[in-house]
Amino acid sequence: MMAAGLVILAEYWLMMGAVVALIFLTIGIDRIDEDARGAYIFRPLLVPGVLLIWPLVLWRWYALETGRSDETKRYKAVRGAHGFVAIGMAISIAIIIATGLSIKQTWPAHVAPERLSEAGQ
Repeated sequence: MMAAGLVILAEYWLMMGAVVALIFLTIGIDRIDEDARGAYIFRPLLVPGVLLIWPLVLWRWYALETGRSDETKRYKAVRGAHGFVAIGMAISIAIIIATGLSIKQTWPAHVAPERLSEAGQ
């Protein structure tokens, strides 16, 4: 019963996405992106993405149409914390590799190795 409900929810989600994709890709994209005017070949490539993230597409379309979107904030420089995170990740990767190389597994002394197949087979 739960699986059937999830399937129905997914169907409604995709139906709404199809409606939004149809409207956005025929009317909306020309209004918000001047580079998309007259470019009809790439629009079918956008359909799967719009089907899945249609609420975000509607929100972004609304923000651009009403002028509430500040494009200067969109292209801010990389934050200072990203540098610290990159250094921390590099150090942690080095520590993980050094730890993996320093830990040596030992073969049990009482178990004799056994060949699985004859040489040349």
